[in-house]
Amino acid sequence: MKAAVVSAFNTPPRYGDIPDPAPAGDGEIVVDVLAAGLHPRVRSQADGSHYTSTDELPLVPGIDGVGRGSDGLLRYFVLPDTTLGSMAERTIIDPRRSIVLPDDSDPVAVAAAMNPAMASWVALRQRVQFRAGSSVLVLGAGNAGQMAAGVARLLGADRIVVAGRLHPGVAARLRADGAADTVALDGEPDVVARRLGEAASDVDVVLDFLWGEPAAAAMAALVTARADRGKPLTWIEIGSIAGPVAAIPSAALRAARLTIVGSGQGSVGAREYLAELPALAEAITAGRLDVDAQAMPLADVEQAWADSRASHRVVLIPQP
Repeated sequence: MKAAVVSAFNTPPRYGDIPDPAPAGDGEIVVDVLAAGLHPRVRSQADGSHYTSTDELPLVPGIDGVGRGSDGLLRYFVLPDTTLGSMAERTIIDPRRSIVLPDDSDPVAVAAAMNPAMASWVALRQRVQFRAGSSVLVLGAGNAGQMAAGVARLLGADRIVVAGRLHPGVAARLRADGAADTVALDGEPDVVARRLGEAASDVDVVLDFLWGEPAAAAMAALVTARADRGKPLTWIEIGSIAGPVAAIPSAALRAARLTIVGSGQGSVGAREYLAELPALAEAITAGRLDVDAQAMPLADVEQAWADSRASHRVVLIPQP
């Protein structure tokens, strides 16, 4: 069968042939893949940089997708750490790590949205006691950050601010999805700090997709500008697009009631992730989250990989 194949961590996947999959474990089934999202997590899987990487090659990338089994059911599935990912004509899934979708669901929309939306959905539902009426700062205006604004709105946030690199049209899209304000992180550090302080100094929760130097600078800016430093501020580290290490000033932890937690594989268990899938999938299929997706043929995987700065979420679809 055809698949995207990673043969070396320093080169993109290539479209090629691999053997047909055969279930080995108890209860596993083969599904025809209809759509697989090209998420940042998939890119780090394919270049060996993700913290779960085993360095095993060759591998087929892809951590989730939408497929249909011999039983005719349409499923959204999440794969374990495996060398047979979802970017193939067929893959092996454990039905217990999947949910059945309505048959009229759009596979491309579900494959595009579940992973980036799940990052903030799980963070707010599993890592903190998020209360309706809270205010949220989303740090990072990429695809997952944009979806986080919609997720926070759905979960009852009263005020949402998004800070990041605001490409043309992004600020307007964010405001349409419920963001009260947007903050550009471009410019001199003192100017950026002032913008953040004015827009988001008193938020309750930060959803951080950046980490690195921008997170350290934003943390210092918020604490400095905070009117009531005794008011709890929970910082949830979700991604590290800007760098794996952030030099957090010690004063930020001493001068404010600041709590830093992480959200990802390990800090949230598989059972907790799976418990959140049905409600999130229902929100996506009902159109309550804005999905910016572009479908591309699996055969064009190298072209898709080259478009690393796209604001939309690329979804690869095997050809019939």
